[in-house]
Amino acid sequence: MSAELLDGEKVAGRMKMEVGDRVARLIASGRSVALGTILVGEDGPSERYVAMKHADCAEIGIESAHVHLGPSATQKEIIAAISTMNDDPAVASILVQLPLPEGINEEEVLLAVDPAKDADGLHPVNLGKLVMGAPGPLPCTPAGIVELLAAHKVPVEGKHVVVIGRGLTIGRPLALLLAMRRPGCNAAVTVVHTGVDDMASLVREGDVVVAAAGVAGLVTKEMIKPGAAVVGAGTSWEGKRLLSDVAEDVSDVAGWITPRIGGVGPMTRAMLLRNAVLAAERLP
Repeated sequence: MSAELLDGEKVAGRMKMEVGDRVARLIASGRSVALGTILVGEDGPSERYVAMKHADCAEIGIESAHVHLGPSATQKEIIAAISTMNDDPAVASILVQLPLPEGINEEEVLLAVDPAKDADGLHPVNLGKLVMGAPGPLPCTPAGIVELLAAHKVPVEGKHVVVIGRGLTIGRPLALLLAMRRPGCNAAVTVVHTGVDDMASLVREGDVVVAAAGVAGLVTKEMIKPGAAVVGAGTSWEGKRLLSDVAEDVSDVAGWITPRIGGVGPMTRAMLLRNAVLAAERLP
């Protein structure tokens, strides 16, 4: 079996064109569409991610405002930077790049962002809206995964989806989203993690498997039902090489699979742009 690639670059490209049209209309009406980003510390991958996000913004006409605080930045200094962006009418949306340095209270930092300007969809108010099924910005990676599967016509509604990982940015919100009665979702969802006994047998039951544990090569072909869709959402680094949670031989049995590079990442960034424009459209 040769798995069909879930091409995030192609789908994200189409999404960026649609978002770019909305940006042009906002600018023509005199509205601000600027995205503010806050980066703390000197984490190489985080710096690269923020740079890519700003490049995406420039490509479709979204202006950028950026604050880079050093690794010794205090909780008070980070929240002060957020408050400045909250109060700036020229900044329509805000992203605090995660993870934050050790010793920083991530929950307190996320709470400091104005929910109306939350570009990442991770503010507790917006996560609460997700739980309720109310309109609001969706977490970028989970929403991007749903869009990616839908674009490739992967059957999800009524199917069994297994999510590996229970983190704030992917696993938990993705499980909620996929279980909801909405297009491209409405699935039976099982959440597992590396602390679950006989995780492999549970994963093998999945019609769709999303690996978001951040453990390189965690998912092997023996764990996958033949013909299942497999999404590698978790990554880790080996030097400068980006590694997926999904082993390369999984493509031998899967029906659909994300490439190691160009799968979920571009979709996450495209959803960030969509959230940024949504925030700008909702500003008074």
